[in-house]
Amino acid sequence: MSRTVSHTVSRQSIDHPAGPGAADGASRSNATPGAARHPGKRRRSSPASRRQQRAAFLFLAPACVMVAIYVIWPILSTIRLSFFNWDGMTDPSFVGLANYVELFHTAAFYTALKNNLIWLFMFLLAPPMGLAVALYLNQAVTGIRLVKSLFFAPFVLSGVVVGLIFSWFYDPTFGLLKLIVGHGVPVLGDPHYATFGIVFAALWPQTAYCMILYLTGLTSLNSEQIEAARMEGAHGWSMLWHVVLPQLRPTTFMAIVVTVIGALRSFDLISVMTGGGPFESSTVLAYYMYDQAIKYYRIGYSASVAVVLFAIMLVYIVYHLRRMLRAEQ
Repeated sequence: MSRTVSHTVSRQSIDHPAGPGAADGASRSNATPGAARHPGKRRRSSPASRRQQRAAFLFLAPACVMVAIYVIWPILSTIRLSFFNWDGMTDPSFVGLANYVELFHTAAFYTALKNNLIWLFMFLLAPPMGLAVALYLNQAVTGIRLVKSLFFAPFVLSGVVVGLIFSWFYDPTFGLLKLIVGHGVPVLGDPHYATFGIVFAALWPQTAYCMILYLTGLTSLNSEQIEAARMEGAHGWSMLWHVVLPQLRPTTFMAIVVTVIGALRSFDLISVMTGGGPFESSTVLAYYMYDQAIKYYRIGYSASVAVVLFAIMLVYIVYHLRRMLRAEQ
Protein backbone atom coordinates (compact mmCIF):
# COMPACT_ATOMS: atom_id res chain seq x y z
CA MET A 1 0.00 0.00 0.00
CA SER A 2 2.89 2.35 0.76
CA ARG A 3 4.30 1.61 -2.65
CA THR A 4 0.94 2.58 -4.23
CA VAL A 5 0.79 5.93 -2.33
CA SER A 6 4.35 6.85 -3.22
CA HIS A 7 3.68 5.95 -6.82
CA THR A 8 0.59 8.17 -6.82
CA VAL A 9 2.49 11.09 -5.26
CA SER A 10 5.30 10.81 -7.77
CA ARG A 11 2.80 10.80 -10.62
CA GLN A 12 1.15 13.96 -9.22
CA SER A 13 4.53 15.70 -8.80
CA ILE A 14 5.36 14.94 -12.39
CA ASP A 15 2.01 15.97 -13.80
CA HIS A 16 1.70 19.12 -11.60
CA PRO A 17 5.16 20.33 -10.56
CA ALA A 18 5.31 22.19 -7.26
CA GLY A 19 7.07 25.47 -6.71
CA PRO A 20 6.46 29.21 -6.77
CA GLY A 21 5.30 29.13 -10.37
CA ALA A 22 2.69 26.51 -9.74
CA ALA A 23 0.15 28.97 -8.41
CA ASP A 24 0.89 31.39 -11.26
CA GLY A 25 0.42 28.62 -13.75
CA ALA A 26 -2.86 27.69 -12.16
CA SER A 27 -4.00 31.30 -12.21
CA ARG A 28 -3.00 31.64 -15.86
CA SER A 29 -4.86 28.45 -16.73
CA ASN A 30 -7.93 29.76 -14.93
CA ALA A 31 -7.82 33.11 -16.78
CA THR A 32 -10.85 34.32 -18.67
CA PRO A 33 -11.11 32.56 -22.03
CA GLY A 34 -12.34 35.77 -23.70
CA ALA A 35 -9.12 37.59 -22.85
CA ALA A 36 -7.07 34.91 -24.61
CA ARG A 37 -9.36 34.89 -27.60
CA HIS A 38 -9.45 38.71 -27.93
CA PRO A 39 -6.10 40.07 -26.64
CA GLY A 40 -6.56 43.48 -28.33
CA LYS A 41 -10.05 44.11 -26.97
CA ARG A 42 -10.19 47.10 -24.59
CA ARG A 43 -12.17 47.27 -21.42
CA ARG A 44 -15.31 49.32 -21.51
CA SER A 45 -15.09 52.64 -19.68
CA SER A 46 -17.11 52.97 -16.52
CA PRO A 47 -20.27 55.14 -16.45
CA ALA A 48 -18.48 57.66 -14.18
CA SER A 49 -15.61 58.15 -16.66
CA ARG A 50 -18.08 58.49 -19.53
CA ARG A 51 -19.93 61.19 -17.59
CA GLN A 52 -16.66 63.02 -16.93
CA GLN A 53 -15.75 62.90 -20.62
CA ARG A 54 -19.21 64.15 -21.57
CA ALA A 55 -18.99 67.01 -19.05
CA ALA A 56 -15.53 67.99 -20.29
CA PHE A 57 -16.79 68.05 -23.87
CA LEU A 58 -19.79 70.20 -22.93
CA PHE A 59 -17.57 72.70 -21.10
CA LEU A 60 -15.10 72.89 -24.02
CA ALA A 61 -17.69 73.02 -26.78
CA PRO A 62 -18.64 76.73 -26.45
CA ALA A 63 -14.99 77.83 -26.46
CA CYS A 64 -14.23 75.59 -29.46
CA VAL A 65 -17.19 77.02 -31.35
CA MET A 66 -16.08 80.59 -30.59
CA VAL A 67 -12.50 79.86 -31.70
CA ALA A 68 -13.77 78.22 -34.89
CA ILE A 69 -16.05 81.17 -35.73
CA TYR A 70 -13.83 84.09 -34.72
CA VAL A 71 -10.32 82.68 -35.33
CA ILE A 72 -10.20 79.68 -37.68
CA TRP A 73 -12.86 80.88 -40.12
CA PRO A 74 -11.41 84.43 -40.55
CA ILE A 75 -7.94 82.95 -41.16
CA LEU A 76 -9.24 80.60 -43.85
CA SER A 77 -11.37 83.37 -45.40
CA THR A 78 -8.38 85.73 -45.53
CA ILE A 79 -6.20 83.09 -47.20
CA ARG A 80 -8.94 82.47 -49.76
CA LEU A 81 -9.49 86.19 -50.34
CA SER A 82 -5.79 86.77 -51.01
CA PHE A 83 -6.20 84.95 -54.34
CA PHE A 84 -8.88 87.38 -55.56
CA ASN A 85 -9.00 90.95 -56.79
CA TRP A 86 -11.80 92.65 -54.87
CA ASP A 87 -12.66 96.24 -54.00
CA GLY A 88 -15.31 95.36 -51.43
CA MET A 89 -18.26 96.33 -53.66
CA THR A 90 -18.12 94.48 -56.98
CA ASP A 91 -17.84 90.74 -57.47
CA PRO A 92 -14.35 89.37 -56.66
CA SER A 93 -12.31 88.03 -59.57
CA PHE A 94 -9.80 85.22 -59.19
CA VAL A 95 -6.21 86.30 -59.93
CA GLY A 96 -4.22 83.45 -58.39
CA LEU A 97 -0.82 84.50 -57.06
CA ALA A 98 -0.88 87.93 -58.70
CA ASN A 99 -1.35 89.72 -55.37
CA TYR A 100 1.69 87.99 -53.89
CA VAL A 101 3.79 88.70 -56.98
CA GLU A 102 2.90 92.38 -56.81
CA LEU A 103 3.52 92.43 -53.06
CA PHE A 104 7.04 91.04 -53.35
CA HIS A 105 7.86 93.57 -56.08
CA THR A 106 6.69 96.63 -54.10
CA ALA A 107 9.24 98.80 -52.32
CA ALA A 108 6.73 99.81 -49.62
CA PHE A 109 6.42 96.16 -48.56
CA TYR A 110 10.14 95.89 -47.86
CA THR A 111 10.09 99.21 -46.01
CA ALA A 112 7.26 97.91 -43.82
CA LEU A 113 9.09 94.61 -43.30
CA LYS A 114 12.29 96.43 -42.30
CA ASN A 115 10.34 98.56 -39.83
CA ASN A 116 8.74 95.42 -38.40
CA LEU A 117 12.20 94.00 -37.79
CA ILE A 118 13.21 97.24 -36.05
CA TRP A 119 10.08 96.97 -33.90
CA LEU A 120 10.90 93.34 -33.15
CA PHE A 121 14.49 93.87 -31.99
CA MET A 122 13.77 97.02 -30.01
CA PHE A 123 10.56 95.64 -28.51
CA LEU A 124 12.51 92.71 -27.06
CA LEU A 125 13.95 95.21 -24.57
CA ALA A 126 10.57 95.14 -22.79
CA PRO A 127 10.93 91.71 -21.07
CA PRO A 128 14.32 92.44 -19.40
CA MET A 129 13.18 95.94 -18.40
CA GLY A 130 9.94 94.50 -17.03
CA LEU A 131 11.94 91.91 -15.09
CA ALA A 132 14.17 94.62 -13.60
CA VAL A 133 11.17 96.67 -12.50
CA ALA A 134 9.44 93.57 -11.09
CA LEU A 135 12.52 92.64 -9.06
CA TYR A 136 12.62 96.18 -7.70
CA LEU A 137 8.92 96.15 -6.77
CA ASN A 138 8.97 92.63 -5.31
CA GLN A 139 9.90 93.74 -1.80
CA ALA A 140 8.10 94.64 1.38
CA VAL A 141 8.74 98.39 1.71
CA THR A 142 6.46 101.11 2.97
CA GLY A 143 4.59 102.71 0.08
CA ILE A 144 5.49 100.00 -2.45
CA ARG A 145 1.84 99.62 -3.47
CA LEU A 146 1.74 103.24 -4.60
CA VAL A 147 4.92 102.72 -6.62
CA LYS A 148 3.42 99.57 -8.19
CA SER A 149 0.32 101.49 -9.23
CA LEU A 150 2.47 104.18 -10.86
CA PHE A 151 4.38 101.58 -12.86
CA PHE A 152 1.13 99.79 -13.71
CA ALA A 153 -0.59 102.96 -15.00
CA PRO A 154 0.81 102.86 -18.59
CA PHE A 155 -0.67 99.40 -19.13
CA VAL A 156 -4.27 100.58 -18.61
CA LEU A 157 -3.87 103.48 -21.06
CA SER A 158 -5.07 102.93 -24.61
CA GLY A 159 -2.67 103.14 -27.52
CA VAL A 160 -4.33 106.33 -28.74
CA VAL A 161 -3.68 108.06 -25.42
CA VAL A 162 -0.06 106.90 -25.35
CA GLY A 163 0.40 108.12 -28.93
CA LEU A 164 -1.00 111.56 -28.13
CA ILE A 165 1.17 111.88 -25.00
CA PHE A 166 4.36 111.12 -26.90
CA SER A 167 3.32 113.26 -29.87
CA TRP A 168 3.19 116.20 -27.47
CA PHE A 169 6.46 115.04 -25.89
CA TYR A 170 8.22 115.03 -29.29
CA ASP A 171 6.66 118.29 -30.53
CA PRO A 172 9.55 120.54 -31.67
CA THR A 173 7.74 123.76 -30.68
CA PHE A 174 6.47 123.16 -27.13
CA GLY A 175 7.32 119.52 -26.32
CA LEU A 176 9.14 118.33 -23.22
CA LEU A 177 11.92 116.94 -25.39
CA LYS A 178 12.69 120.48 -26.54
CA LEU A 179 13.09 121.58 -22.92
CA ILE A 180 15.37 118.62 -22.18
CA VAL A 181 17.59 118.92 -25.26
CA GLY A 182 17.47 122.69 -25.52
CA HIS A 183 16.18 122.90 -29.09
CA GLY A 184 13.39 121.37 -31.12
CA VAL A 185 14.00 117.94 -32.66
CA PRO A 186 11.46 116.87 -35.31
CA VAL A 187 11.49 113.21 -34.30
CA LEU A 188 8.21 112.29 -35.98
CA GLY A 189 8.93 114.46 -39.03
CA ASP A 190 12.31 112.90 -39.85
CA PRO A 191 12.26 109.63 -41.83
CA HIS A 192 15.39 108.46 -39.97
CA TYR A 193 13.95 108.97 -36.46
CA ALA A 194 10.20 108.43 -36.82
CA THR A 195 10.18 104.63 -36.36
CA PHE A 196 12.53 104.76 -33.37
CA GLY A 197 10.42 107.46 -31.73
CA ILE A 198 7.26 105.37 -32.09
CA VAL A 199 8.94 102.23 -30.75
CA PHE A 200 10.23 104.18 -27.75
CA ALA A 201 6.67 105.28 -27.02
CA ALA A 202 5.39 101.70 -27.38
CA LEU A 203 7.98 100.37 -24.93
CA TRP A 204 6.35 102.32 -22.11
CA PRO A 205 3.12 100.26 -21.82
CA GLN A 206 4.78 97.03 -22.98
CA THR A 207 7.33 97.19 -20.17
CA ALA A 208 4.47 97.62 -17.70
CA TYR A 209 2.78 94.51 -19.11
CA CYS A 210 5.95 92.42 -18.80
CA MET A 211 6.39 93.76 -15.27
CA ILE A 212 2.95 92.40 -14.34
CA LEU A 213 3.81 88.98 -15.79
CA TYR A 214 7.07 88.80 -13.86
CA LEU A 215 5.48 90.00 -10.62
CA THR A 216 3.01 87.14 -10.94
CA GLY A 217 5.85 84.71 -11.63
CA LEU A 218 7.90 85.92 -8.67
CA THR A 219 5.05 85.13 -6.28
CA SER A 220 5.17 81.46 -7.32
CA LEU A 221 8.90 80.88 -6.79
CA ASN A 222 9.97 77.87 -4.74
CA SER A 223 11.14 79.35 -1.45
CA GLU A 224 12.93 76.13 -0.46
CA GLN A 225 15.23 76.34 -3.46
CA ILE A 226 16.00 79.99 -2.71
CA GLU A 227 16.81 79.22 0.94
CA ALA A 228 19.00 76.29 -0.08
CA ALA A 229 20.86 78.49 -2.55
CA ARG A 230 21.42 81.11 0.16
CA MET A 231 22.84 78.45 2.46
CA GLU A 232 25.22 77.46 -0.33
CA GLY A 233 26.39 81.08 -0.56
CA ALA A 234 24.50 82.16 -3.70
CA HIS A 235 23.49 85.81 -3.86
CA GLY A 236 23.11 88.64 -6.34
CA TRP A 237 23.67 87.69 -9.96
CA SER A 238 24.41 84.03 -9.19
CA MET A 239 21.09 83.73 -7.35
CA LEU A 240 19.24 85.45 -10.19
CA TRP A 241 20.89 83.47 -12.99
CA HIS A 242 20.96 79.97 -11.47
CA VAL A 243 17.90 79.94 -9.19
CA VAL A 244 15.36 82.65 -10.06
CA LEU A 245 15.49 82.77 -13.86
CA PRO A 246 15.14 78.97 -14.37
CA GLN A 247 11.92 79.07 -12.36
CA LEU A 248 10.72 82.06 -14.40
CA ARG A 249 11.21 80.28 -17.74
CA PRO A 250 7.44 79.86 -18.46
CA THR A 251 6.86 83.53 -17.60
CA THR A 252 9.75 84.58 -19.84
CA PHE A 253 8.33 82.49 -22.68
CA MET A 254 4.94 84.17 -22.33
CA ALA A 255 6.49 87.65 -22.12
CA ILE A 256 8.62 87.10 -25.24
CA VAL A 257 5.77 85.61 -27.29
CA VAL A 258 3.36 88.42 -26.37
CA THR A 259 6.04 91.04 -27.05
CA VAL A 260 6.89 89.59 -30.47
CA ILE A 261 3.23 89.42 -31.45
CA GLY A 262 2.75 93.00 -30.26
CA ALA A 263 5.73 94.14 -32.32
CA LEU A 264 4.47 92.44 -35.48
CA ARG A 265 0.89 93.71 -35.19
CA SER A 266 1.78 97.29 -34.18
CA PHE A 267 -0.79 99.66 -35.62
CA ASP A 268 -2.45 102.12 -33.23
CA LEU A 269 0.60 104.22 -32.31
CA ILE A 270 1.64 104.50 -35.96
CA SER A 271 -1.85 105.58 -36.95
CA VAL A 272 -1.98 108.27 -34.26
CA MET A 273 1.59 109.58 -34.35
CA THR A 274 2.69 109.51 -38.02
CA GLY A 275 0.06 107.82 -40.19
CA GLY A 276 2.85 105.76 -41.75
CA GLY A 277 4.82 108.84 -42.78
CA PRO A 278 6.77 110.78 -43.55
CA PHE A 279 6.88 109.28 -47.08
CA GLU A 280 5.82 105.82 -45.75
CA SER A 281 9.08 105.65 -43.76
CA SER A 282 7.40 104.49 -40.53
CA THR A 283 4.79 102.11 -41.95
CA VAL A 284 4.66 98.47 -40.88
CA LEU A 285 2.90 95.44 -42.34
CA ALA A 286 -0.24 95.86 -40.23
CA TYR A 287 -0.61 99.54 -41.13
CA TYR A 288 0.27 98.88 -44.78
CA MET A 289 -2.48 96.24 -44.87
CA TYR A 290 -4.99 98.73 -43.41
CA ASP A 291 -3.83 101.47 -45.78
CA GLN A 292 -4.37 99.35 -48.88
CA ALA A 293 -7.78 98.07 -47.76
CA ILE A 294 -9.36 101.26 -46.38
CA LYS A 295 -7.82 104.01 -48.50
CA TYR A 296 -7.40 102.24 -51.84
CA TYR A 297 -10.14 99.55 -51.58
CA ARG A 298 -7.72 96.73 -52.43
CA ILE A 299 -9.18 94.05 -50.19
CA GLY A 300 -7.54 91.09 -51.92
CA TYR A 301 -4.11 92.72 -51.94
CA SER A 302 -4.39 93.66 -48.25
CA ALA A 303 -5.41 90.04 -47.51
CA SER A 304 -2.13 88.87 -49.07
CA VAL A 305 -0.27 91.24 -46.72
CA ALA A 306 -2.21 89.75 -43.80
CA VAL A 307 -1.30 86.20 -44.87
CA VAL A 308 2.40 87.08 -45.04
CA LEU A 309 2.22 88.70 -41.60
CA PHE A 310 0.40 85.66 -40.19
CA ALA A 311 3.02 83.32 -41.68
CA ILE A 312 5.84 85.29 -40.03
CA MET A 313 4.10 85.11 -36.65
CA LEU A 314 3.34 81.42 -37.05
CA VAL A 315 6.92 80.48 -37.96
CA TYR A 316 8.33 82.34 -34.98
CA ILE A 317 5.83 80.95 -32.47
CA VAL A 318 6.27 77.35 -33.67
CA TYR A 319 10.06 77.70 -33.54
CA HIS A 320 9.95 79.15 -30.03
CA LEU A 321 7.52 76.48 -28.80
CA ARG A 322 9.70 73.65 -30.14
CA ARG A 323 12.77 75.21 -28.58
CA MET A 324 11.07 75.50 -25.19
CA LEU A 325 9.79 71.90 -25.32
CA ARG A 326 13.26 70.59 -26.17
CA ALA A 327 14.77 72.55 -23.29
CA GLU A 328 12.23 71.07 -20.87
CA GLN A 329 12.83 67.53 -22.13
